[in-house]
Amino acid sequence: MVIPKFASKGCCCLSGDRVNPEGFMLPFPLFLCRTQAEMAHTCRGTINLSTAHIETEDSCNIVLSNGGRTYHLKANSEVERQRWVTALELAKAKAIRMRNNQSDDSGDEEPASQSDKGELHGTLKTLSSKLEDLSTCNDLIAKHGAALQRSLSELENLKLPAESGEKIKAVNERATLFRITSNAMINACRDFLDLAETHSRKWQRVLQYEREQRIRLEETIEQLAKQHNSLERACRGLGPFVPTGSVQSAKGEASDEDEETEYFDAMEDAPAFITVTADPNSNQTSYNESTCKDLLQKKRRRTRIPDKPNYSLNLWSIMKNCIGKELSKIPMPVNFNEPLSMLQRLTEDLEYHELLDKAVKCESSTEQMCFVAAFSVSSYSTTVHRTAKPFNPLLGETYELDRLDEFGFRSLCEQVSHHPPAAAHHVYSKRGWTLWQEITIASKFRGKYLSIMPLGTIHLEFHSSGNHYVWRKVTSTVHNIIVGKLWIDQSGEIEIVNHKSKDKCQLKFTPYSYFSRDVPRKVTGVVTDADGKAHYVMSGTWDEKMECSKIVQSSHGSTSSEGKQKTVYQTLSPKVLWKKYPLPENAENMYFFSDLALTLNEPEERVAPTDSRLRPDQRLMESGRWDEANVEKQRLEEKQRAVRRRREFSAFTGKDYEGYIPLWFERKVDPMTGELICVYKGGYWEAKDKQDWSMCPDIF
Repeated sequence: MVIPKFASKGCCCLSGDRVNPEGFMLPFPLFLCRTQAEMAHTCRGTINLSTAHIETEDSCNIVLSNGGRTYHLKANSEVERQRWVTALELAKAKAIRMRNNQSDDSGDEEPASQSDKGELHGTLKTLSSKLEDLSTCNDLIAKHGAALQRSLSELENLKLPAESGEKIKAVNERATLFRITSNAMINACRDFLDLAETHSRKWQRVLQYEREQRIRLEETIEQLAKQHNSLERACRGLGPFVPTGSVQSAKGEASDEDEETEYFDAMEDAPAFITVTADPNSNQTSYNESTCKDLLQKKRRRTRIPDKPNYSLNLWSIMKNCIGKELSKIPMPVNFNEPLSMLQRLTEDLEYHELLDKAVKCESSTEQMCFVAAFSVSSYSTTVHRTAKPFNPLLGETYELDRLDEFGFRSLCEQVSHHPPAAAHHVYSKRGWTLWQEITIASKFRGKYLSIMPLGTIHLEFHSSGNHYVWRKVTSTVHNIIVGKLWIDQSGEIEIVNHKSKDKCQLKFTPYSYFSRDVPRKVTGVVTDADGKAHYVMSGTWDEKMECSKIVQSSHGSTSSEGKQKTVYQTLSPKVLWKKYPLPENAENMYFFSDLALTLNEPEERVAPTDSRLRPDQRLMESGRWDEANVEKQRLEEKQRAVRRRREFSAFTGKDYEGYIPLWFERKVDPMTGELICVYKGGYWEAKDKQDWSMCPDIF
């Protein structure tokens, strides 16, 4: 039994914090020490205040009990004892609230539940806690007031002088207790008032933002109704369809922004700018990206895959030991995957390849840059609902997409490294362009979110002009990994450089913010020439569309709150360069695959034996046989590890260690960036024509 004294030399220690009984800072559990010196190294006992029973034996003793454990604590005086009783009762009430609120902290469930909303939620909880403190203090004041009233009544009935002195002393002590409790309540009231005043303005801003969002939603619904009416007219042949972003000056309809003006946020490394429509009557022709849909395909391809099974899985049981690790090194069941490999996901960048076909025909390099920029943004449109993880390719795995007869291009990917995972990609189009890249995926699991950072450079060259464009990808973030609905955001900047003409385009992907007035998934940018003169303004969203507006005049505007001077661009009406295709019917049950994605894993003849279409675990998963797919996945990964161990053993026994050498690509120094990059060395399509795959490794 531990009996510490709560005098000036005694103390209670909680999680390394010194406790002042008048400050009511006693959450649970309570740690007991004999002296202040023991706080750093010795604990005489602990008790959980949320379930503890607090009693007083006499004027100086306190009894704390919890189940079979009891502590008798002694104070120097009744006043000091009551101070500790008050502090312990407040701490018990707070401990019960903390215990009950733990089950409510379920994390972010929607994109809106980000740090700003979490901060607001925490503030409300703090205010609620302070209100509970006030309620507890009120009860204590009522209790001490009743005791004081009884003492005064006894004083009035006194007859003996000696007895009178003792009772007067008791009245003074109880008056002191009443003063201490009253001071505590006053302090709690002051804290509550300070918090309310501090956050009232923020709540007003939140309310104003919600009102503006409602107004914006009403305007959006009205605009959608107009577009729906235009679509019906177009289908019935009653009138032309007006693409989104163009201005119908004959009827005088307003654009998306008041006074036909669009305002864009400042980029960190580029000047802020404002665009102003110069002349609503000078509409430019809109680029309707329906060319690909209108083509008559020579080969009929599949339009659906088996529906995704509904398997339950405890994500936290798998991910709790993976925090801070590389995602590629975490063994994952196929339950978290989609039935495509990373090589096939990389090939999906070509879904809007017709943008590059149009770019070939551009007369100016700055106009061509606009199409290249739109193409770079379009590659993210498939990710908005695609929260599942693609299969990590095996070393030496390949994937071809031969659309030479249908769309004029053929694509080849090869997994050229396993740790770190790296894929080389080469695309040739007979319509006048070649694209190549080597992408290494760096990823980190941070508990609540997953960051995916593609490392590597993308090259695009146009055959006739020799224009050579280079850019890199932005960071993708998957939110609500453990609790809540998964959602994906893209953030960062892309700088596209034409190494021949020195034209540049700086694109900014604005990260999502609950309190921002910007359109979600917003992308903005400016196209400049070698002299830094701005020619086009780019605007749109990475999941929907991109537009460009030709600049006719620029001038300096007002200074922003950050001290940067804004540039005002006077532009013509915008052109729609790219617009996302609608998802196929029942896409939500088919991993939200696009029309192209549905065809990527379709079996084809004459492909290499290392092609992703032939990977057995991926094929089993697509068929809905997930248990078999998990077994097969483990077999393939163990087979790959066995090959690596044999290579390492050969090096250990004195033989020359030779790492994996890519079959269809070779490493060369890139003359544009100076980086070592895998480039296509040829031979694959010739081997396919001959059906000579004797050089391919056995990886499946």
